[in-house]
Amino acid sequence: MKPQEVTPVKYFIGALHSSEELLQKSCQIVEERFSEIDLMSEDYPFGGTDYYEDEMGEKIYRRIFSLLKLEDPLFLADAKLMCNDIEDELAIGGNRKVNLDIGYMDFNKVVLGSAKYCANKVYIGKGIWADPALFYSKGKFSPYPWAFLDFKHDYYYDFMMKIRIRYKHQLQGKMFKL
Repeated sequence: MKPQEVTPVKYFIGALHSSEELLQKSCQIVEERFSEIDLMSEDYPFGGTDYYEDEMGEKIYRRIFSLLKLEDPLFLADAKLMCNDIEDELAIGGNRKVNLDIGYMDFNKVVLGSAKYCANKVYIGKGIWADPALFYSKGKFSPYPWAFLDFKHDYYYDFMMKIRIRYKHQLQGKMFKL
């Protein structure tokens, strides 16, 4: 079988934040460096782990937003490094108040960028691994066993479906407001 041409994917960011002001600033920077934001979720309470509390405080939320411009899946390595730079720029006293988990969606899965190795992740260069988090089957998203705890619950699945619908319409050349 000959290699296939890759279909562009839909990038999104699952931002952890403890400061609305800094989240808005990160969105401005993302739009300057990546693409216009085309969909944005509500804030979801982030819990299940205290991993980020020392750095971000106790009231942490996740907001998900997708990027209008479709990109190659291999852009993930550069995109993760760019998000790390934004986090560093907005840090206060060396502590992040915004954590930008960038990933992409195709028709069958959601993949996050990670700077941490683990057995389920695939190296894509520049010190970055691709971390499959969700798969799409029979009209719904389901988590892989190793997915982050918050991605194992269905908090985000309705919003991820909106992103998937937008992505499908973009590939078909149809744009409309959801």
